[in-house]
Amino acid sequence: MWDTGKGPETRTTRFCSPILLQTVKRSLSPNRTKAEKPPARKGLQVGYLRVSALDQKEVRQLDGVELDKRFTDKVSGKDRNRPHLEQMIEFVREGDTVFCHSMDRLARNLDDLRLLVKKLTGKGVKVCFVKESLTFTGEDSPMANLLLSVMGAIAEFERQLIKERQREGIAIAKKRGAYAGRKRTLTTAQAAVLLERIAAGESKTKLANELRVSRNTIYMYVSRGGK
Repeated sequence: MWDTGKGPETRTTRFCSPILLQTVKRSLSPNRTKAEKPPARKGLQVGYLRVSALDQKEVRQLDGVELDKRFTDKVSGKDRNRPHLEQMIEFVREGDTVFCHSMDRLARNLDDLRLLVKKLTGKGVKVCFVKESLTFTGEDSPMANLLLSVMGAIAEFERQLIKERQREGIAIAKKRGAYAGRKRTLTTAQAAVLLERIAAGESKTKLANELRVSRNTIYMYVSRGGK
């Protein structure tokens, strides 16, 4: 039995230690300070841009949109290997918003578009397409999901239509003898030297850097025998 020095003993003071009593009193105090929650992370505005050639100006795609971070891929729309897209998906967190100039800048086709939007919104990330003026959150109405499918299908159709017109234009130009084809990256002499150096065991990456061409160009000349 312990004497608390604060009046007659009770059943509580008789069987509890002074330290335990103080702990109980603090826990029952109306002025007890609750543990403060850490401040919520402020959502970032993240931009994803894709350009199909090095001479295209990616800044015009999201001109006027204030971004905290941007990711840019300089690849063709049909290219499956888009490292900066994967980095962007890995980077964003719940509460962030991804801005993209248009649907065809984000996805290769309609199936790809649906998959990417679902993947991002599944992480609690909003997806905003500036050109189409559409934003998706993952809690969208059936009408919003319908618009995603319709607009994505239109974008895919437009790409196919452009390709078809290009093929038709090339075919007409060939008949007139006005189409010379794509300009050769390497001269005939350079291509011959390239094949000799590759046969000697030199690195294709080193040769690509030296000639200021891509590795794909090196492989193209190898597969065509320097032509």
